[in-house]
Amino acid sequence: MDVAVNQISYFGYGSLVNEDTLQEGTRVIPGRLSGWVREWRGCARWRGKEHAGMAGVCALGVRRKQGAHIRGVMVLDRKDNLPWLDDREWHYDRNTLEEGSFAPDASAHVPEDTFMYAIKDQHYFWGNDDYPILLSYLDCVLAGFDRLWGEAGVRHFFETTDGWGRVPVLNDRGDKIYPRAVTISTGLESRIDSLLQEFGARHLNR
Repeated sequence: MDVAVNQISYFGYGSLVNEDTLQEGTRVIPGRLSGWVREWRGCARWRGKEHAGMAGVCALGVRRKQGAHIRGVMVLDRKDNLPWLDDREWHYDRNTLEEGSFAPDASAHVPEDTFMYAIKDQHYFWGNDDYPILLSYLDCVLAGFDRLWGEAGVRHFFETTDGWGRVPVLNDRGDKIYPRAVTISTGLESRIDSLLQEFGARHLNR
C-alpha cells in the first residue's frame, strides 16, 4: 500500500500543536512557517447550547505577513481522519501551503502536498465580549508549545500572535468549556498568567 496516497499533511499553529488533541497514530514535525502571523480573529457561535450568555468563542486564525514566521508542527495523519478533522475545524477552510514555506527544526522529510486551516470569511472578525478567548483553550495550545519548545516557545507564541489587549480572555479554568481542555501544571499556569499581564490582555468577568 502506498503510504503517501493514504496520508495527509497539515500545519498546526494552535491547538493542533498539542498532540493530546490529535488522533492516535499521528506524527508531528516541529518547525516554523514563514510569511504568517497568528491572530485572535476567528469567531464562531456555539454548536449547541450557549455558555455563560456568550454568543460563542474566539479561536486562533492566521494572516499573511511578509518576513514573519510562526512556530508550529507539520502533522502527518491518515487520510481517513480527514472528515473528523474537517468537522473539528468546521469554521476553517483548508488552504494549500506554498512549497518550502515550512522549515523543520531538525532534519525530517516533509511531504510536498501540505495544507493549513485558515478562518472562513464569515467567521473572520476580532473577538469581543460576546466572543472571548477561553483560557482553557489557551492553556491547551500553550501546553503543546511548552512541551516542544519550553519557555521560549510559549513566549514566541505571545510575540507572534496579534490581538492581546483587544480580545478579552474568559477564565474558565475552574469549569472548563473548551471540549479538548487539558490539565496543566501550576507552574505553566503561572507563566501564562504572567505573560497575559505582560502583553496587556483584558480579562472578562461573567
